[in-house]
Amino acid sequence: MVSKSTKLFHEELTYKIIGCAFEVHKELGPGFLESAYEAAIKIELKNSGVKVISQQSFSAIL
Repeated sequence: MVSKSTKLFHEELTYKIIGCAFEVHKELGPGFLESAYEAAIKIELKNSGVKVISQQSFSAIL
């Protein structure tokens, strides 16, 4: 849980993402494969106006 004294980076976006995750959890509940939750959170985020790129690959900087 985030205390009132904690400042979040991109606070509005953070709360929007967390809200979408809760909405997906509320609708689907437990027991699905990860791919079902991934698809659902992608839809929920897009519906909330968040740009989504799923399974994006990147190179680690060493």
